[in-house]
Amino acid sequence: MFPKSTQSQFWMFENEAALTVVKVKTNQAYIDSHMKEAPPEAAQEHFLSEQDESDVVFYFSVKMGEFCEKFKPPMPRYVRGTAFHYFKRFYLYNSVMNYHPKEILVTAVYLACKVEEFNVSMQQFVANVQGNQERATKIILNNELLLMQELQFHLTVHNPFRAVEGFLIDMKTRCNSVHSVDSFRPEIESFLDSVFLTEACMIYAPSQIALAAIIHAASRQKQNLDSYVTESLFGEQGEEAILHIITCVRNVRVMVKNIPEPTPNIKLLCTRLEQCRNQDNNPDSLAYKRKLEELVDEEDILQQDYIPPKQARLDSDSGDSSGVRALSPRDG
Repeated sequence: MFPKSTQSQFWMFENEAALTVVKVKTNQAYIDSHMKEAPPEAAQEHFLSEQDESDVVFYFSVKMGEFCEKFKPPMPRYVRGTAFHYFKRFYLYNSVMNYHPKEILVTAVYLACKVEEFNVSMQQFVANVQGNQERATKIILNNELLLMQELQFHLTVHNPFRAVEGFLIDMKTRCNSVHSVDSFRPEIESFLDSVFLTEACMIYAPSQIALAAIIHAASRQKQNLDSYVTESLFGEQGEEAILHIITCVRNVRVMVKNIPEPTPNIKLLCTRLEQCRNQDNNPDSLAYKRKLEELVDEEDILQQDYIPPKQARLDSDSGDSSGVRALSPRDG
């Protein structure tokens, strides 16, 4: 199922370097389109760099994990996983300077709740948001369609949790050298929580991440799964397949081990972000309010020009073709 999924076809990359290439292009595209807004004497310093953006996204990824952990009612882990996928995908092709992460964060979690059928009302959801809950509701509703569009409506996410359960069941059946398999769960859950702070979910398949979590948990409990992996799981696939999976597992574990601490200058980055962000997408700005007013005005004009189909037919039947002309502006 996963190899044919939209996740596999559109949202998986060869390595971290390939992801960085995309992020650099996204960052530069924003700078190029907003250069005229920067002070002439310090144009480049006005904007965040690609590394600055990555630091901001990482900081808000940590905040997303904390938000999901404290969420009431308790949020299933697969909902968290889906929210992280949405958040990471969004900021591949969108700059934090264009859409602030604090607004996309709550929108990603809310959309994940809906897609994964974790049924909470908007009122229940925003009760978990600190601050102005009415404002949070408007932000989520205003950004929900944008988020889906930027995800190309690829909303189905394959998380590693189901694969973990499959491995644990298989180990109970075929791995006699390991005892108390269920005791691995706390370490597995902690490992997977950390995985979503890395780029692993956009490089490695869910089954590879799941196996990395299980091997990590076994090693923490001083239990060896080498024979299970090389003989029971991949013994029939040859040395090349075994070497490939061992490399993938090692790389995932290294990524988790090397998770950095949030940058100490995050407050300065957030201050700079407020100065260089796109004001058309800032709910607190006059530019944003003007844009909303223009949209409302356009809707009013469309409603005034709209002629109900029934009325158009009546006009046509009565010999007056003005209704038809109104619906066909190219007629001369």
